[in-house]
Amino acid sequence: MSTPAAIAIGCSAGGVDALKAVLGGLDARLSQAIVVCLHSRSDTVDMLRSVLSRISPLPVTEAVERQPVQSGVVHLAPSGYHLLVESDLHFALSIDPRVNHARPSIDVLFHSAAEAWRGGLLGMVLTGANADGAAGLRRIRQLGGLAVVQSPADAEAAAMPQAALEIAGADYCVPLLDIAPLLNRLCLA
Repeated sequence: MSTPAAIAIGCSAGGVDALKAVLGGLDARLSQAIVVCLHSRSDTVDMLRSVLSRISPLPVTEAVERQPVQSGVVHLAPSGYHLLVESDLHFALSIDPRVNHARPSIDVLFHSAAEAWRGGLLGMVLTGANADGAAGLRRIRQLGGLAVVQSPADAEAAAMPQAALEIAGADYCVPLLDIAPLLNRLCLA
C-alpha cells in the first residue's frame, strides 16, 4: 500500500488518554489529515481540543460544516453531530439518529471517509466500551485502506477494539504506546 492520505481515529471509554498517547507521539512532519471521533458526554469539544493541543505537534481543531479537510491537522468531530467526509473532501455534519447509541458515531465517520479516500485511508480503533467503529473499519478494509487496532489486552475498555478485530480484522494490532511510532513509519515512508 502507498502512504496513507488520511487517518480516521475512533475511540470511546478511555479515549482521551489514548488520544494523548497517540497524538503526542506523532512526528510534526506528518502531512496526513487526521479525523477523530470520540464519544463524549460533553456539549462541546473545547476542553478536548485544549488538552490535545498542548501535546500534539499538529494543530488540533473542531471540524466545521463545509470546511475542507486540511492536511497536517487533527480535526475533532463536534459533540452532538455525526461527522462525515464528502467526496470533495469537505466535512458535513448530520443530526441523524444515533448509531450504536452514539452521535457522533465512529461507523458513520469511517464509512464516509472510506468512500472519500478509498485505499488512501488508514482507520484506527482505540479503547471503547461498545462495538462502534467495527463495521466502519471493515468498510475501510474492503475499499483498500489500512486498519490499525489497539491491542484489546492493552485498552482501558477492550470491547471496541475486540469487536473491530472480530468484525473487520486488522493490518496491525498493537499496544497503545506502539501506535504513534507505527503511524510515523507508515506515513513518512
